[in-house]
Amino acid sequence: MSPLLEAAGLRLRFGATRALDDVAVAIWPGEVVAIVGESGSGKSTLLRVLSGQQAPDAGSVRHAGEEVHDLPEARRRRLMCTEWGYVHQNARDGLRMGVSAGGNIGERLMAAGGRHYGGIRAAAAEWMARVELDPARMDQLPRTFSGGMQQRLQIARCLVTQPRLVFMDEPTGGLDVSVQARLLDLVRRLVSELGLAVFFVTHDIAAARLLAHRILVMRHGRVVEEGLADRVLDDPRHPYTQLLVASVLAA
Repeated sequence: MSPLLEAAGLRLRFGATRALDDVAVAIWPGEVVAIVGESGSGKSTLLRVLSGQQAPDAGSVRHAGEEVHDLPEARRRRLMCTEWGYVHQNARDGLRMGVSAGGNIGERLMAAGGRHYGGIRAAAAEWMARVELDPARMDQLPRTFSGGMQQRLQIARCLVTQPRLVFMDEPTGGLDVSVQARLLDLVRRLVSELGLAVFFVTHDIAAARLLAHRILVMRHGRVVEEGLADRVLDDPRHPYTQLLVASVLAA
C-alpha cells in the first residue's frame, strides 16, 4: 500500500520566522493523523502546504506520483472538490453564507460534475441528516444556524463527494465544550463509516486521543515527536510533548 500523500523536506519562512523547518509526513488510506502543538507551532501552516494552498520554499508534497504544487490550478481545484476535502476552523470560511444550506452541499456536487437537480437535492437532504441537521431546514441560510450547526453543515459540504483525504483545521475551535464533544463524536463516526484519511490539526490533546491513529507534535516549525497516538500520549519522549501532556493532566 502506498501513502495517499507524502511530504519531505518542507521548509517555509515568513521573514525571520521558520514556519516549517525540514518537515516530513505521510498519511495512508483510512488513517487519522493528528498534528498537535501550541499556537504558532506551524501546524496550520503545514496543513495549508499539504493541501496545496501555500507553496513551500523547499521540499515536496506528492499525491499519486505527482508534485501537488506543480499541478495546474484547474487540476488542483478539481482535486480539492473530489478526492480531497478541507474543513476550516471557522465554518464561515468554508460555507457561502448567502446560499441555502442545501445549496452549499449541492454546489460541491455540481463542482464534481453533478447535474441532476433532484438527485443533488436528495443527496443534500441525506447528508444534512447524516450530520444530524434537520433536512427541513435545507432552504434556510447558514447564518440562521448556530456555530455548531454551521460546522456540521461545512462537514456535510466537504464529505458529500466522498473524498479519500480530508484536511481539518481545528474544527472544534471556538465552540462550547458540549458542542465540541458532539462534533468530535460525529467526526469519529463518519471517519469510521467512510474509511477517510484525515489530517487533523488541533491544540486539544483529548481530541487527538479520541480521533487519531498517529500523532505529530510540532514546535517552532519542526516535528519534535511522532508515533502511535497511545504511545505519544502515554509515554511522551520529548520534553515539549511531556509538557503538553502534563498541562492536560493538571487542568
